[in-house]
Amino acid sequence: MGNIKGFLEYDRVDAPVVPEKERICGFEEFHGRLSAEEQQRQAARCMNCGVPFCQAGMMIAGMAAGCPLHNLVPELNELVEGGNLELAYRRLSITHSFPEFTSRVCPALCEKACTCGYHQEAVSTKENEKAIIEFAYEEGLVKEHAPKNRTGKKVAVVGSGPSGLAAAQLLNSRGHSVTVFERSDRVGGLLRYGIPNMKLDKAVIDRRIKLMEEAGIEFQTSVNVCGGKGKDSSGAKFADKVKNISADKLKEEYDAVILACGASNPRDIKAPGRDTKGIYFAVDFLGRVTKSLLDSDFKVLGDKKKAVFPFTEVSGKDVIVIGGGDTGNDCVGTSIRLGAKSVLQLEMMPCPPTERLASNPWPEWPKVLKTDYGQEEAIYKFGEDPRVYQTTVKEFISEEAVSADGKKEKRLKEVVLVSLESKKDEKTGRMMMVPVEGSEKKVPAQLVLIAAGFLGSESYVTEGFGVEVDGRTNVKTAAGSYAAEVKAAAPGSKKSARIYTAGDMHRGQSLVVWAISEGRSAAREVDRDLMGYTNL
Repeated sequence: MGNIKGFLEYDRVDAPVVPEKERICGFEEFHGRLSAEEQQRQAARCMNCGVPFCQAGMMIAGMAAGCPLHNLVPELNELVEGGNLELAYRRLSITHSFPEFTSRVCPALCEKACTCGYHQEAVSTKENEKAIIEFAYEEGLVKEHAPKNRTGKKVAVVGSGPSGLAAAQLLNSRGHSVTVFERSDRVGGLLRYGIPNMKLDKAVIDRRIKLMEEAGIEFQTSVNVCGGKGKDSSGAKFADKVKNISADKLKEEYDAVILACGASNPRDIKAPGRDTKGIYFAVDFLGRVTKSLLDSDFKVLGDKKKAVFPFTEVSGKDVIVIGGGDTGNDCVGTSIRLGAKSVLQLEMMPCPPTERLASNPWPEWPKVLKTDYGQEEAIYKFGEDPRVYQTTVKEFISEEAVSADGKKEKRLKEVVLVSLESKKDEKTGRMMMVPVEGSEKKVPAQLVLIAAGFLGSESYVTEGFGVEVDGRTNVKTAAGSYAAEVKAAAPGSKKSARIYTAGDMHRGQSLVVWAISEGRSAAREVDRDLMGYTNL
């Protein structure tokens, strides 16, 4: 490093953030950027340590420590410190497909494993990465490789989330003809419809997709693979007109098919009154909000100081979010922007400690309390943290109402909450969270958003392609491989493409950075199988 004492001389300084009072009035990104000089000082805090766990991407105690993409973080920090952002971008692009996504939405596994963070605040690697990629876009350095020669091989990618996009990018650069199929009306998958705009501006996705199209990748939207013949096509809910394509057709027309459909089967809450109107899965809710904003081109109805957005189902309502993860937090922030009367966020588990316990040492992922932007905004708006721990919904209570078309319906009015405690299950010996008798209480709620995680892939896709799934309904592969285990074909069936998988559909619900890593690894395996070797 240019300044080997930088971590001693400089304190961590984060980029400016738009205050809660202003940012809850709209859906614009609210994280700014540091000056070039300050960013260099922040990069100078890197210790260039002998064992950089920040780039390890290894599993420790069942949790990831460091970047799964193995970005050479100390090298990048040194280049940023020296002001050589162009070379930093060239170096970063060797290991990373989309730094503009992770520098906005990643929980920064690199920083949680930073050696500097052992005794003081970690190096701001995530913001350094954002500085690199935004500089590269501003200077016109970001380009997708358009191969001069094509291999004659055709690859279909089903799903345009981060894993599908990463696989398509590498395979196209190799010279294969790649077509990406997306069942929604716009490209991006989870990036588009699972992450709110204030966290990831959709224009950031669009600028990358434009480059990928110019490089020769074909995107087909509003196409639901395996969605015909009465099969479930609810996943195409963000498209007005949907075309169905069978798995057999893809297997006949392509040399390889990569399933990158995500872990899109949400975990439900089984409680009396679940069929009441006003209860939605979180990602469905977030997707509908984003679609309404995109369709209206983010036009605000009324005065900006009291913004009213096209999505009006939240305004004036008591909202309960079930789930304490990132998606639950996104629901909190989104509900506040849409004019919720109140927001309560339920978490089944106990409140985490504010500092690492002895049983959770560095460089393990820190299992500590994190207050994210949604909770910060709720504290500002309502005067208290919206999170309630060791609590869940026992019953949904409805009232009779009349819909807009004159039909009677059950509409959510209240929920019954119950406290939970940890007890050992006598049959299995496992510790379980069980209701505390007599702890029930009613609270008002006209909208409930279920953000309780995902159970794996959707069966209509896995059954359509005839691939094996594991106990969590993730697509089965051999260890270290991305080639799906396929059920035996019927005698006399046509020769068909080999099936691969990547991302959440392969490993279960995870992070964007893991999805990108999986997509890149799957692309290498596909290329090797098609060509006999790979140089990706």
